[in-house]
Amino acid sequence: MADGAPARGKFVNADITADGAPRAQVAFERLDTLWVNTGALCNIECAHCYIESSPTNDRLAFLTAAELAPFLGEAEIMGAQEIGFTGGEPFMNPHMPAMAEDALSRGFEILILTNAMRPMMRPRIKAGLSALRDRFGAQIKLRVSLDHFAAVRHDEERGPGGYAATLNGLRWLFDNGFCVSIAGRTRWDESEVALRRGFAALFKDEGFALDAHDPENLILFPEMDETAPVPEITEDCWAVLGKKPSDVMCAASRMVVKRKGAPAPAVLSCTLLAYDRAFELGATLAEAARPVRLNHPHCAKFCVLGGANCSG
Repeated sequence: MADGAPARGKFVNADITADGAPRAQVAFERLDTLWVNTGALCNIECAHCYIESSPTNDRLAFLTAAELAPFLGEAEIMGAQEIGFTGGEPFMNPHMPAMAEDALSRGFEILILTNAMRPMMRPRIKAGLSALRDRFGAQIKLRVSLDHFAAVRHDEERGPGGYAATLNGLRWLFDNGFCVSIAGRTRWDESEVALRRGFAALFKDEGFALDAHDPENLILFPEMDETAPVPEITEDCWAVLGKKPSDVMCAASRMVVKRKGAPAPAVLSCTLLAYDRAFELGATLAEAARPVRLNHPHCAKFCVLGGANCSG
């Protein structure tokens, strides 16, 4: 791993790292998960949001059901199992219920990433979610962002009152029989053991039917600070780290976005790099079924070294 080169030279050349080594790349092997960015708008503005979502950021526009439909058709042909909806806050997008219904009707499982706050708790959205649950059962899953088991930590990231609002949304989801998982964060330098114990106590107190020690019930994501030093990943790193390119999520997923002012959606390599044009792979899933060069700090820290995957 080329960790000794000047920082200004890192992640510049798509093919070569700062010290001249061949940059690692990941071949597209299959499509397991198609991610859908519903738009960058969010009801809150987090202190450390990797996609800079906020009540005013509309750089990624609302995707419509009609725009998504062709990609769902391609995903069916390619054998995808899951459609993941992310944002921003997906329930800010007025087309979210129709997009979810289309995906579910085609037989996909869907995963909606949400903060479970006011947008989700609007009566129209709750009624729509309940109707989808009645029709499709466990095909619909929601992953709720609860950054920390302690209110003070969560609110440090998401603003005063955020913890209470998210717990209120979680209670509604559990009371109404939805399949739910939790996404936490590791930015406070606590051990994974301590974090999982803290969440376990919270789940017990709240009566949430979740196992905090199960990584599918509680996903703990590493931080993605682009200013922090991070090594580049070379071809030799796979053997050094004991990992394979197929372990990285861009081997089996892609994301659809609609940029503000763009005539049509585009397909990106993954959920993490929504604004970097270098990771825009085409206008269709077929065009985007090609290798991805790991030329970004997130590729190294989150995916390869962090071992994280947005699909869980």
